[in-house]
Amino acid sequence: MPVTQEFVDSLVKQNQMLVEQVDTLNQTIAELNATIKELRDQLNKNSGNSSKPPSSNGFKKAPKSLREKSGKKRGGQKGHQGTHLAVLSKPDEVKQHMHADCNSCPYRDKCAAKACVKEKRHVIDAVVEVNITAHEKLCVEVCPLCGESKTGAFPKDVKANVQYGKNLQALVVAFNTLGAVSVNRIHEILGGVFNIPLSTGTIKNIVSRCAERIKPALETIRRKISESPLVHCDETGTNIDGKLHWVHTVSNANYTYMTVSKKRGYEGIKSVGVLPDYRGIIVHDCWASYWKFDGVTHSVCCAHLLRELNGIIENYTEQAWARKFKKHLLRMKKAKDKAIAAGKEALSVYTIQKYKREYDDIVEEAYAHNPVAEPVKKKRGRVKRGKILALIDRLQKYKGAVCLFLEKLGVPFDNNQVERDIRNIKTKTKVCGCFRSRTGAEEYMGLMSLISTARKNGFDSYHAVKMALSGQTDQIFVWCSE
Repeated sequence: MPVTQEFVDSLVKQNQMLVEQVDTLNQTIAELNATIKELRDQLNKNSGNSSKPPSSNGFKKAPKSLREKSGKKRGGQKGHQGTHLAVLSKPDEVKQHMHADCNSCPYRDKCAAKACVKEKRHVIDAVVEVNITAHEKLCVEVCPLCGESKTGAFPKDVKANVQYGKNLQALVVAFNTLGAVSVNRIHEILGGVFNIPLSTGTIKNIVSRCAERIKPALETIRRKISESPLVHCDETGTNIDGKLHWVHTVSNANYTYMTVSKKRGYEGIKSVGVLPDYRGIIVHDCWASYWKFDGVTHSVCCAHLLRELNGIIENYTEQAWARKFKKHLLRMKKAKDKAIAAGKEALSVYTIQKYKREYDDIVEEAYAHNPVAEPVKKKRGRVKRGKILALIDRLQKYKGAVCLFLEKLGVPFDNNQVERDIRNIKTKTKVCGCFRSRTGAEEYMGLMSLISTARKNGFDSYHAVKMALSGQTDQIFVWCSE
């Protein structure tokens, strides 16, 4: 059969179609491989190698800590000041014990009078008592001085015929907030302990009344944080009436301020009322919305970066740069800690520049190992960069914010301060399920702001709440150190 030009053209055309089909299949295979890697990455995520909370780990083995081994033995170190159970006051009751043979002896009392104390042991226990104070308003019909009738007045905080005192009210609020105990459980526990018919409605009213009284104190906390040179920022989700809301927290070593919003991003952060006019340093987890505040100096939490690097190290063994960058971050942290321990105010310019050059070298190596993929034909939009390239881009773009803790020794390495402050929200949500109303959530955030601030300044939550219930909010900040 003779080979015609038409036959050759058809073969060429068929070959071109097959080449295009192979290219399409190769692109599909590459996309599927990338998807498989992402899914495997998601499966292996935990609180140690990502931003997932510890509560999401379930019953899996606890993730490896970010802390490096110190080489010290476990337990208390030599020379540390320990604490122990001690008798703080004189015994309220003394019980004497003689030998068992003496119990039925006729000379027991005579021997007991002469016996010496061989050894003492103390048992410290709590005795729950209900104290009822009756307030009586007296009336003198004829005053011997002026001849008029004189009637006494009840204290300002005694307004009802029968009401609960400040101690019991403070205990209710402390249980509901820091204790994360639901209203129904408080009703059951206190009813059983005190034998008082404390209804769920009364408990809710006590919490609401305390939340209303601390509003001036909350404004003081917000103002104090706005005036501080450095703040920590974070947000976390919670359920209100079955809908997702966001708790925004701004805090420092002395103060904590929490609010709740439907929005997580810029509008939600703005509603807190601190960052829009703030001009200091904010430490955050690199959430995109924080970068919209231009008047502040940004510092990125390096603990978050370490977790992301751990995820890459565990799931992508070929990414050698991630291990190098993790070691580099920890070396910078160690250099900073040594400088602080030596009483230095700053690291030398040479040391800072040396670490920054190494930083750039590792980022350059990361880009060389992760080239940007070629655009896919017939697909609109930019090429998907993936989580690894996204992390590398952030490390390059926000280098100044990542290294700020090295340049300014007063800037912390991580954002752990606010993460500790916000942790109780997750406990409350997990124990109680959700908040029934937006009002209840706002009351809780206000009370936790006050309690957290009190604890940072050496006061326990119970006495802080008691001061608030007594209307002593003006005195609360007397003990707050600057």
